[in-house]
Amino acid sequence: MKRQIKLGLLLSRSGSYSLISEACRSGALAAIARVNGDPDLDLSFVPVERDPGGNIDAYAPLCEEILRDAGARHMVGCVTSWSRKEVIPTVEKYGGTLWYAVPYEGFEASDHVVYTHACPNQHLLPLLDWVMPAHGRRAYLTGSNYIWGWEMNRLARERITAAGGEVLGERYLPIGSRDVGRMIEEVRFARPDFILNSLIGPSSYEFMAAYRALGLEDAAFRPDRCPVLSCNVTECELPALGQAAEGLVAAGPYFRGAPGAGNFGSSHEAAAFSAVMELARLLAGREGSETWPLSQLLAGRGGIVDPETHHTVLPVVIARVEGGAFRTLKRWEAVAGDPYLTRSRSIPTPSLRVVS
Repeated sequence: MKRQIKLGLLLSRSGSYSLISEACRSGALAAIARVNGDPDLDLSFVPVERDPGGNIDAYAPLCEEILRDAGARHMVGCVTSWSRKEVIPTVEKYGGTLWYAVPYEGFEASDHVVYTHACPNQHLLPLLDWVMPAHGRRAYLTGSNYIWGWEMNRLARERITAAGGEVLGERYLPIGSRDVGRMIEEVRFARPDFILNSLIGPSSYEFMAAYRALGLEDAAFRPDRCPVLSCNVTECELPALGQAAEGLVAAGPYFRGAPGAGNFGSSHEAAAFSAVMELARLLAGREGSETWPLSQLLAGRGGIVDPETHHTVLPVVIARVEGGAFRTLKRWEAVAGDPYLTRSRSIPTPSLRVVS
């Protein structure tokens, strides 16, 4: 008889980034079904779901419910880096592990987090190294006003200036804000060679729609002349973007239809699926291992998770939206996650930033 192991799912099914959350949830539930139906595995997962609804204040209490009240020790969840950082102290308090299946900004280390999506050397840096020779080195940076936007733009600024380029403007919006008019006017005035879009959810959708309208007015802002770049837009958000997505250039580990990509709906779905499947592999045949610390669980077991960095080796794909789907422009087969950029081509090491 299979032993039953509770697995937390902490994902916002409503709110500003619900499309990404639903993609992660679909991948996790598909993997749970695969594990539970595999007769060769001695375990099954019992999902324990909590929905913060996009409310940042709900994440830590609901995380505590999963770990303390339900008794789970592993959890797939969080979309924003803000929410991830909210739950890490709770995960550490209860000796749990968060499996994080969304791209993030790097420069983080926790003995209680596994990152199954991409960090900057697997998305932002290759994307900038692709765009500058092709389009130029004059950039405009946008971002949602929290750590993802801040850090992505900081890294971009350092990479661009190190290459002899220039950042012509940098502006942020609160999560969920649609007030993009000032950004568009600054872009119109600055006339950059490309735009890095680190907005999320409705802010990103509104900006992309407004930028498309600008491109219809002025050919200098059409995608072939001044593309918008993203490290977090995937197929799960293309319906919300509609025609505004055309020409968007994105980087990530997976795009549907790419060679060897499988049948997942997006990289978020694929990363959540791989998180659950890897957890099942690590727990299989090891009675009581669900209570072990992550270091013990990973020791001597091999697999996709680097025991030192807790990141994974992933393909890096640069793709452009053409006809409503991503088309591959460039691909690297296997790039190890390097969250502190100690193994990657050198860029300036950041000073620590404390945000109250």
